[in-house]
Amino acid sequence: MAKDVLVLSYSGCGTCKKALKWLQEQGVAHQVRPIVEMPPTVAELKQWIARSGVSVRKWLNTSGQSYRALGKAKVDAASDAELVEWLSADGKLVKRPVLVTGDTVLVGFKPEAYEQLFASRG
Repeated sequence: MAKDVLVLSYSGCGTCKKALKWLQEQGVAHQVRPIVEMPPTVAELKQWIARSGVSVRKWLNTSGQSYRALGKAKVDAASDAELVEWLSADGKLVKRPVLVTGDTVLVGFKPEAYEQLFASRG
């Protein structure tokens, strides 16, 4: 079961800690992948963005240093393909956590979205 749920997480991220705590409290077996050391690949991002149902721009961690370093103007002018390249090169640019299971990909942590997802599995 743990292979079924992959969480891309950053140890210094409070939201990631909340998501991992939620999964643990619900008894959801999961595998954690450190997003900074092992960011999603371009191929993974292309699949996961499609499966998440949200645009690539919603995958950006707009409150992080990596985003501020790029600057809003540069990000706004970038194509989706460029954004995917940047996301794959810098795990801190990715909104976290990213939960991947089956056909579902959740970006960020909303307890109600996690509840809905795992209630339907049980």
